[in-house]
Amino acid sequence: MLNFLKGVVGGSGATLKDLPYNVGDPYTSAWSSWSHFRGTSKDDGAPVSIFSLSGNNQQDGRLAAGRNGVKRLRTVRHPNILSFLYSTEVETFDGSGTKVTIYIVTEPATPLSEKIRELGLEGAQRDEYYAWGLHQIAKAVSFLNNDCKLVHGNVCLESVVVTHTLDWKLQAFDVLSEHDGANGTATGPMLQYEWLIGSQYKPMELAKFDWVAIRKAPPWAIDSWGLGCLIYEIFSGMRLGKTEELRNTSSIPKSLLLDYQRLLSSTPSRRLNTSKLIDNSEFFQNKLVDTIHFMEILSLKDSVEKDTFFRKLPNLAEQLPRQIVLKKIFPLLTSALEYGSAAAHALNALLKIGSWLSAEEFNLKVLPTIIKLFASNDRAIRVALLQHIDQYGESLSAQVVDEQVYSHVAAGFADTSAFLRELTLKSMLLLAPKLSQRNLSGSLLKYLSKLQVDEEPAIRTNTTILLGNIASYLNEGTRKRVLINAFTVRALRDTFSPARGAGVMALCATSSYYDTNEIATRILPNIVVLTIDPDSDVRSKVFQAVDQFLQILKQSNEKSYAEDTAGAGSLGIAGMPGNIGLLEWAMSSLTLKGKSSDQAPGAAAYSTRPVATATSAASSGGIGTPSTAPVSRVSTSPDFTYQPPYPASTDGWGEIENGIHEEQDSDKDGWDDIEPEWLKPFPSLANIQAAQKRPVSQPVSQPKPQAVSSRPKSTTKAAKGEDDDLWGSIAPPPKVALKSLKVKPSGAEEEDPWAAIAAPPPTTKVKPLSAGRGRGTKPAAPKLGAQRKRTSSTG
Repeated sequence: MLNFLKGVVGGSGATLKDLPYNVGDPYTSAWSSWSHFRGTSKDDGAPVSIFSLSGNNQQDGRLAAGRNGVKRLRTVRHPNILSFLYSTEVETFDGSGTKVTIYIVTEPATPLSEKIRELGLEGAQRDEYYAWGLHQIAKAVSFLNNDCKLVHGNVCLESVVVTHTLDWKLQAFDVLSEHDGANGTATGPMLQYEWLIGSQYKPMELAKFDWVAIRKAPPWAIDSWGLGCLIYEIFSGMRLGKTEELRNTSSIPKSLLLDYQRLLSSTPSRRLNTSKLIDNSEFFQNKLVDTIHFMEILSLKDSVEKDTFFRKLPNLAEQLPRQIVLKKIFPLLTSALEYGSAAAHALNALLKIGSWLSAEEFNLKVLPTIIKLFASNDRAIRVALLQHIDQYGESLSAQVVDEQVYSHVAAGFADTSAFLRELTLKSMLLLAPKLSQRNLSGSLLKYLSKLQVDEEPAIRTNTTILLGNIASYLNEGTRKRVLINAFTVRALRDTFSPARGAGVMALCATSSYYDTNEIATRILPNIVVLTIDPDSDVRSKVFQAVDQFLQILKQSNEKSYAEDTAGAGSLGIAGMPGNIGLLEWAMSSLTLKGKSSDQAPGAAAYSTRPVATATSAASSGGIGTPSTAPVSRVSTSPDFTYQPPYPASTDGWGEIENGIHEEQDSDKDGWDDIEPEWLKPFPSLANIQAAQKRPVSQPVSQPKPQAVSSRPKSTTKAAKGEDDDLWGSIAPPPKVALKSLKVKPSGAEEEDPWAAIAAPPPTTKVKPLSAGRGRGTKPAAPKLGAQRKRTSSTG
């Protein structure tokens, strides 16, 4: 038969050359005289099932029954009835005569007997799957009998097939007829093609051709009997040979036995209606049936029911037959997520079931759903996606991330929920390496610039950590412009001690990107200040960093200028044993699960504790060893316990107030508006020259000290720019402007170049000491930068 079909499709039958399907290998079983073949569509290669029936002439009764089956299958539609796609009838000549072949093309399906052997289920899982399958066939039979008033006539093992989603579907409609019980005058056979039914499947009234009794019986009488035969065959594991075998109930489950006996009642009118079997049978009440039924009517459930169900689904999936979960529950789950009827917890179940798939199947079946979910406006869905990004992030291609995912994820940077902002930030550890330079430098850095001045200290800390980890993906120009400014101007001046520690470690981790000039003029001066940081953890990191950068400068000094550039990569963090594992620490810190916004780790009460508590928070937060947890959620109150020893920023970064930077929207990313200090020649010169122009008060009633009147010429030369004060660039200017003082005019040689950093004048007048109190009248020499200022003696 197979060779015949292949010859027909190959073109020997002229009327079949336009058949849009290819005939494949046959199955071992099919109903009655039909043959069942695998097939594919010529258009897209989609799998189908092809049924064929051949006869020697047009008057063959099997062909007439086959045409009835084609007509019925085309017109009767139900989810549990095999879906019709195409049919045709072909005449062929084989030399001895004419053969007529009917072809029916349906959705792909496998005979039930073969699928049962393939699955090989046993015990409770087998019974659960059989319960689900029988539940589906019972619904199909109930639809025909009760809704359509039709009689299938031959419900048995061979009339049931299984789809690729492991659903059971009813087919073989050759005997299907209307139930004409209301026609009292009818005397002929109600089932015109009853002779196709095997004798072992016929109830007593049909075996005796008692059409009067059949018409008086309810429409479900014959098919209820057939359903009992099907139950016997699937549980016994063998085809029914004769009617008497139905009395052997040893293989029938006890929860189904009573219903089984009622289906096979000898009195047609007393047989159990299949609709009542569906509603009342204890056998159908199991976890698999309940789970699939809930998901099929998911749109009718309220949010509380959905949330409860999807919370339990990951654990429930472990207890159900894995093949059923993958092929039936999994497609329902993906569909529910894509169309928005599932709760956010459904994503946990999706990833749980997806972990059972191969990498190729995961990319084909799971990733498309996840990519669509990124466009969801449901905040709970977005949170769930970011919390589990470590489970699927590596599987996303760079093109998908850059073109489809990033734009949706980036919306979380500006979300009002601090928890979502932090999750978005952490997700960039996996996504940033897959971004193009356009999104990486042109978009992501702008968001990170804003997050580095976020009101949440944990977010500021983790932003610094992230920037240190993705530095290798930035181009050289961007690194030059961004890294030092981000780590020194912002991170090292943050009032949150873990943020300062993160800035120090980020500088160490990216040390290979800085030349010796930057290290000497921009990095070391900023980190040396933190050697007196009140947090011991920050101080330890600072001393470690100072040693590392000094070692780099020492090695550079020993090499030639040509070797300096080539050796810059080997002078980085790998050369310092104390910093080994920094990048690993930062990565593990950022990939941990986010915590609820109302929970805080060790640093939660940082703003209300003394400095010692802040130190402990740094060691227990995100700035710890590689095994410590990240700084996650902390108190949003600003930290007033410690102000880093830096002047207020007036260089375009905005005012620094309690560690919170207010920044206006700009096309720039926030790090390129600072002119690097090493580009400004001799910064101390301008400070000293400005100080020389400001008058300084001198004591009137006391003789001028010799130390002031005879100032060394070298100091004057420094004021004129001939000998720069290299430390002037880190001397903090006063936070308030000095009031102008009325003093006697003095020559240029008497001006005090340190007046710019002198202490502000006292708010109260100082009472002169009397000479009669035992103190000497010799005035003390004034100290530079801290001498006391007096008003006129006439005052």
